[in-house]
Amino acid sequence: MTAETLPAVPPAWDAYGEPPVRIRDVRTICTAPDGIRLVVVKIETTEPGLYGLGCATFTQRPLAVVAAVEEYLKPFLVGRDVHDIEDIWQASHVSSYWRSGPVLNNALSGVDMALWDIKGKIAGLPLYQLFGGKARRAAALYAHASGRDFDEVEENARALMDQGFRYVRCQVAVPGSSTYGALAAPKGDSGQRYAIHLDLAAATWDPDAYCRLAPQLFAAMRARLGDEVNLLHDIHERVPAIKAAQLAKDLEPYRLFFLEDPLAPEDVGYFPYLRGQTSIPIAMGELFSNPAEYVPLIKDRLIDFIRVHLSTIGGLTPARKLAALCEYFGVRTAWHGPGDVSPVGHAANLALDLAVPNFGIQEVHIFGERTKEVFPGCPEIRDGALWSNDLPGLGVDVNEELAARYPFPSHALNGAWPEIRQADGTVIRP
Repeated sequence: MTAETLPAVPPAWDAYGEPPVRIRDVRTICTAPDGIRLVVVKIETTEPGLYGLGCATFTQRPLAVVAAVEEYLKPFLVGRDVHDIEDIWQASHVSSYWRSGPVLNNALSGVDMALWDIKGKIAGLPLYQLFGGKARRAAALYAHASGRDFDEVEENARALMDQGFRYVRCQVAVPGSSTYGALAAPKGDSGQRYAIHLDLAAATWDPDAYCRLAPQLFAAMRARLGDEVNLLHDIHERVPAIKAAQLAKDLEPYRLFFLEDPLAPEDVGYFPYLRGQTSIPIAMGELFSNPAEYVPLIKDRLIDFIRVHLSTIGGLTPARKLAALCEYFGVRTAWHGPGDVSPVGHAANLALDLAVPNFGIQEVHIFGERTKEVFPGCPEIRDGALWSNDLPGLGVDVNEELAARYPFPSHALNGAWPEIRQADGTVIRP
């Protein structure tokens, strides 16, 4: 048989003479129980009652992902053997010819995670067991403490510490600026639910004022909270590269666990300079979607934590390989885990967190009760760590009837990231 005559789909019988379980249907579930647009892919199989779920959440372009799944991947995948995850990933990845973009990667992630979920259910094992078993009991978490001023940041940080969190990301509003991650939270709230939003009441962003204020914040937090808590901070790519380098040096005395996303993906060429200027640990990767962006940073040991959004790089299949690559270069994992990662995606993060030897930390979002009802089986947050429920596969289900009650919110930008500008009108990243 020549290469030209090989069947496109694997044979109809497996090695044991049993008919394989095949993909019968692929569809998306769109829901927003907490007001954040979530996209989940559901793969139904030829085995009655057997299905898998995967996260495909690209909250700024969710409907583009839905079209990619239902109009393009579904006809490409129906009829394939659910066990052929690697083959399906590789074939799907190149089926669009142009590849490694966030829309197509998220669509592929939904399929990929769902197939891993199915494999775990067939095996009767939680997914981390298929990845080699537990390397730790639970995944240590960091949560977000934000506020309008230092006092409010401290109050919210202490609230998290009282819940057992030993890692806290601190962000404070810059007066008069649309500050990332620092929309003021009501009294008594940790600020966690507000951490992914922007203070849109302020019209502009002042990078100089921010660079002056951030070291003052951490001087205050270190003095008030002591040395036992691990502090983190997110620049979120919002300052020029040279200012990011200076800010990293200014933050060194406060012994941050890591400084997140100091540079935009377009500015990764500055990382050798940044590394030469400061010893502060660097976490990077939230906006990466292409291996060409992150592989050089890893192999040259220019970052300390990889922070990719699993669905934006294509799911569990590439993430497992990425974690293995990082292990050889001393880079630890810190997967992106805000509210615009569905509970299914958080369960996928956790499966890797438990299994990989080079786990570093896991970002967490404290889901509201409505989301927990829509997605029964959410991983449990206990004593500042994320614990698996040890159910087969990802361990998370979806109540589609409840999910339908929470459609995407109506918004003038249809979920798009709002434009933030400097005082002179210049658009800033991101």
